[in-house]
Amino acid sequence: MPRKSNTATRLAPSAGQGGAIAMHIPNESVASPGLLSRLFATRSVKPGQAFGAPGQGGSSMISSVTIAMLLGLWFLVTSAGWVKPLFLPSPGAVIDKFVAVSTEGFAGATLLEHALTSLARVMGAFLLACSTAIPIGVLMGVNRVARGVFDPPIELYRPLPPLAYLPMVIIWFGIGEFSKVYLIFLAIFAPMAIAARSGVRSVSMEQIHAAYSMGASRTQVIFHVILKAAIPEVFTGMRIGIGVGWSTLVAGEMVASTKGLGFMVLNAAEFLASDIVIMGILVIGLFAFAFDVMMRYVERLLVPWKGKV
Repeated sequence: MPRKSNTATRLAPSAGQGGAIAMHIPNESVASPGLLSRLFATRSVKPGQAFGAPGQGGSSMISSVTIAMLLGLWFLVTSAGWVKPLFLPSPGAVIDKFVAVSTEGFAGATLLEHALTSLARVMGAFLLACSTAIPIGVLMGVNRVARGVFDPPIELYRPLPPLAYLPMVIIWFGIGEFSKVYLIFLAIFAPMAIAARSGVRSVSMEQIHAAYSMGASRTQVIFHVILKAAIPEVFTGMRIGIGVGWSTLVAGEMVASTKGLGFMVLNAAEFLASDIVIMGILVIGLFAFAFDVMMRYVERLLVPWKGKV
């Protein structure tokens, strides 16, 4: 019985004559995708069908399973007594403390009052950063003089943690409310400005030349081509900025605060109330996650072409 060949024959034009020559190509190159491609495919691929972009498809179910597994592991570790409650309280203890702080309060305020105070500080800093960082970042992208002026100070302080310049903020602005908002603003400003600048600089020259060839002015190119193409990067910077803002909240509320989630966490840590500490951390994380989800939704509405071109 003849052996089945593992090659396919394809005709190709010869180099010097009008005839054709036979080319033997392994079946793997003309058949289905390779093993690695099949493993990392997000859906089944039919013959003649192209692969989509890597990572396509929803991940909500995977995220839900991951969260459930983490909660189950937390419950198992605390129920079995592998970790002392001082270091890791049980989920039930954290829930009980959440109810108690919501109704009875802690450190002179209820959980809602702490949350609203922190929310006002973060949102004030975020709005201030949006109104300054995005225009400056765009200006840095379209003007070399502005880039030379603003780039050095931004890159100088950007790697520094907020606690490093917290003493100077206190010396300059005191211990009032503005110093807390300003500290969070500084943490948000740098990533947002850099993202706006990167978005402007990433616009392809083909788009700009095409706009000029159709008679567009410099102002029209900036507003209708450059800014439109930079919007996805701007939204990425806003998402990073709001996350950094919430992470800086605890540092901002270290000084002369009487309310706030960060103040509540620090105050509870002084009394070794780990259940309140974990509860406060989870609330801050939920706020940050909710803002990120909301901004992703707004981004899908305003930038429907992202990832499709």
